Amino acid sequence: MAQPFRLVVLISGSGSNLQAFIDRVADGSLPATIAAVISNKADAFGLERARRAGIPVDVVSHREYASREDFDRALAARIDAHRPDLVVLAGFMRILTPAFVHHYAGRLINIHPSLLPKFTGMDTHARAIAAGEKEHGCSVHFVTEELDGGPVVAQARVPVLPDDTPDSLRERVQRAEHRLYPEVAGWLATGRLVLTADGPRLDGRPALAAHDNVH
Repeated sequence: MAQPFRLVVLISGSGSNLQAFIDRVADGSLPATIAAVISNKADAFGLERARRAGIPVDVVSHREYASREDFDRALAARIDAHRPDLVVLAGFMRILTPAFVHHYAGRLINIHPSLLPKFTGMDTHARAIAAGEKEHGCSVHFVTEELDGGPVVAQARVPVLPDDTPDSLRERVQRAEHRLYPEVAGWLATGRLVLTADGPRLDGRPALAAHDNVH
């Protein structure tokens, strides 16, 4: 019998995207198992979400290491102990070193709250409103050395409403994140999505063209 597709999820905070993964695994729509949830913060609420679901948790505090390189080596060792097929960044608030990114090349994904390449970095919702954008959203991408610059797999778009605040827009984008992110992980779990030298391909086609990108 084939072994289940194994995910390790990295978090730093409340873990709302983690909860979406937990729910999709539980209802069978994500054909995978969450092997572990690891946080760099011991008080991250996402760890409690994992415990409630019976998922092993671990904490690797960045404050205990003298450098980013030392921290990333320790983190990778803890991740690899769980033999993941895919490492999922779900609100993990650390800039990862090139060595870490290379170690997980093609099996490390992130979700960013904007329609990349627009609005890399922080405060994306306020920036989208200030720029007068008519639509906003989120992007799932493979992680590379470039911050928020890895190959984009899929995007979900939401309207920016005239009376939006950063908080109201964030809530709408997060609902889209919770649908899109586990879906993309499912494509990887079933072999539909692969990262090639020509970029991400879904069902043999360029991933962004193959996905309707509107949720």
